[in-house]
Amino acid sequence: MGLKRRYWDRLGNGGLKLTELGFGTAPIGNLYRAISDEDARATLDTAWDGGVRYFDTAPLYGLGLSETRLNPFLRSKPREDYVLSTKVGRLMQACEPKYRSGKGKWFEVPQRREQFDYTYDGVMRSFEHSFSRLGVERIDILYVHDLCIFSHGSKELSDMRIEEFFGGRGYDAMVSLREQGLITAIGGGINEWEVCQTLAERGDFDLFLLAGRYTLLEQKALDSFLPLCEARGIGIVTGGPYNSGILATGARKSAWYNYDPAPKDIVEKVNAIEDVCVRHDVRMVDAAFQFPLLHPAHLAVIPGGQGVSEMVGNLQAAQAVIPSDLWDELKAQGLMRADAPT
Repeated sequence: MGLKRRYWDRLGNGGLKLTELGFGTAPIGNLYRAISDEDARATLDTAWDGGVRYFDTAPLYGLGLSETRLNPFLRSKPREDYVLSTKVGRLMQACEPKYRSGKGKWFEVPQRREQFDYTYDGVMRSFEHSFSRLGVERIDILYVHDLCIFSHGSKELSDMRIEEFFGGRGYDAMVSLREQGLITAIGGGINEWEVCQTLAERGDFDLFLLAGRYTLLEQKALDSFLPLCEARGIGIVTGGPYNSGILATGARKSAWYNYDPAPKDIVEKVNAIEDVCVRHDVRMVDAAFQFPLLHPAHLAVIPGGQGVSEMVGNLQAAQAVIPSDLWDELKAQGLMRADAPT
């Protein structure tokens, strides 16, 4: 059974067909540990052979390494066969090793220092730099990256960057690229649905890549953001469907939730969810992958994969069949919102 594709064409400009399983490329940018070029390529090949045709990257991922690793892989593929997204909002500047960004997070990556820049010039320069690293003739989706509290440290700083994006005309740059047909869709790659909603209310966005905020564990986005997306035809791509790992590994010792050790209340809730999954003979990781796709605005889910085995697991999750009784019991036990589409 192959991977399903979902069609998006909000603007009537030909649209895009995204496979329900996409490839989030932060892990092949040597996130948390270094992997070889050969292992990165083997993981990408496994994804392609399994039917994956949506690839998401960003200048941040490996400080350019993710995009340069995609370059030889994508150049061997027919351009019309896949969808590609990257992001703007950071410029990668060459620097001395002592000034390199992301130490302890990115390993064996180029000596680069990230500089946030959400202005018109910053967006255009980032777009051109990504073209050079990727070696492609077209990028389909351009997301503004990390205008959120998680990335900037406070709501005040997040709001300041949002104002820079609109007031500094970074938003205008993205709209211009879309109007010229240089990209098909614009959106935001964001860690908080509230920020996505702010952007959607202030601009004309097509897609949002929302990380970890509509999952088996969290459905607050149903309050206002997801209804807004439905009303406007805005598509959603889910990143971080396993909330940094705990929905894939289970609530084992040292399980991770949102990039930190999981707190007690989350551990207890995950244990309860997993108990329900066991009773229905379903892997929790499969249910976690499939859940966001039940919402009508959702187009794809892009878990990370740093090795062939992880990619095989993602392919298995994407093709799993989940009985409706599982969702019914999760709702009955108060482990999922009653209004979550299932």
